[in-house]
Formats: sequence, C-alpha cells, structure tokens
Amino acid sequence: MVRAKTFIAALVLIAGAAIFGQGLFLTAKAEFAQILLARAWTRAIDGETAATPWPWADTWPVARLSVPALGQHAIVLAEAGGEALAFGPALLNVSAQPGEPGTTIIAAHRDTHFEFLKDLAVGDSVMLETPTGEQIAYRVTNMEIVDAARSGIEPEGGPSRLALVTCWPFGALMPGPQRYVVWAEPVTAPEPLS
Repeated sequence: MVRAKTFIAALVLIAGAAIFGQGLFLTAKAEFAQILLARAWTRAIDGETAATPWPWADTWPVARLSVPALGQHAIVLAEAGGEALAFGPALLNVSAQPGEPGTTIIAAHRDTHFEFLKDLAVGDSVMLETPTGEQIAYRVTNMEIVDAARSGIEPEGGPSRLALVTCWPFGALMPGPQRYVVWAEPVTAPEPLS
C-alpha cells in the first residue's frame, strides 16, 4: 500500500513538472518569436520583401501598430494563415492596405496582443507604420460589439479607416460568436499657416 501511494505521488509530481515545463517552454517560445519578429520588421524597413521571421514562417511583418497612451506596440503580420495570430496581430487579406481607401482590418487574440483594446477610449491615438516608413495616425472614434457572421465591416470602398478586431467578451475562456471592434479614422495634419 505504501509503495502504491509513493508511486502515485511520483506520477502526480512528474505530471505537474511536465505541465509546468510546458508552460515555461511556451512562454519562452513566445518571447523568442517576438525577438525574431522585431528582426524581420527591421529587415522589412530595410527593403526586404516578405521578410519572414524564421525560414518556415508563412507570414511576415506588414506594419507596426502603436498606441502611445497605453504604451502598447505590436508588429502586424500578413495573414497567410491562422497561425499568424499566435504570434501577433494580423492584417486580414480582404482588408485595405494601411492608408488606402477602404477599411484596414487588423485582428488579434483578446487574451494576448489585443487585450489592451478594452482600455482604449474614444479620442485615443493609434499609429500604423508601414515598411516604407510612412506613419499613419488614427484617432479612435467608437467601439462596438458585433456578431462575427454579420459584423458590418466592409473592407472595400469608402474613405480610409481602421478596424481593430478581437473576440468578445474579454476574459472569456471559450470562443464565441461576438467580436469587439475598435473603429479609428485617419487624423489629417492641419494645413500650415503661411
């Protein structure tokens, strides 16, 4: 009986250590991926086309998103597949390119890269930097909760604007049909006085 209890205790200890080790591994992998993404972004700024962060990556940096009021920034990836969302926000293939007519749609997970969306307020600034060095300033105009199947987000046509999209509600453990959308309009620089 004592041997059985010792054996069970050892199994529980080994299982706990394995789960803990897996958590550490995933955290380290995520941090290392961010370093590789930053390097790929630097190569993209230097003119490399589709600068993948690692040789087998199916995505590459297309922009850098910043929210100065919250001290947040993230490299936006081309959405070559759902795997991109594991590493950062992704520019949806159907969306307009940053600064072009239509809606630029960037999506990310609510519990990682877009967790800060819950703290954005109307009037906050959002910056997008393209690999060519263009800085596009946006101002948050409103937020809404929509059904994913009927979001009303139309990527084509209309003036340039930005939609930051994540799952709703924040803090939920299971996926659901609702999305939280932060809308932002470009900020035009005032005309210089002559």
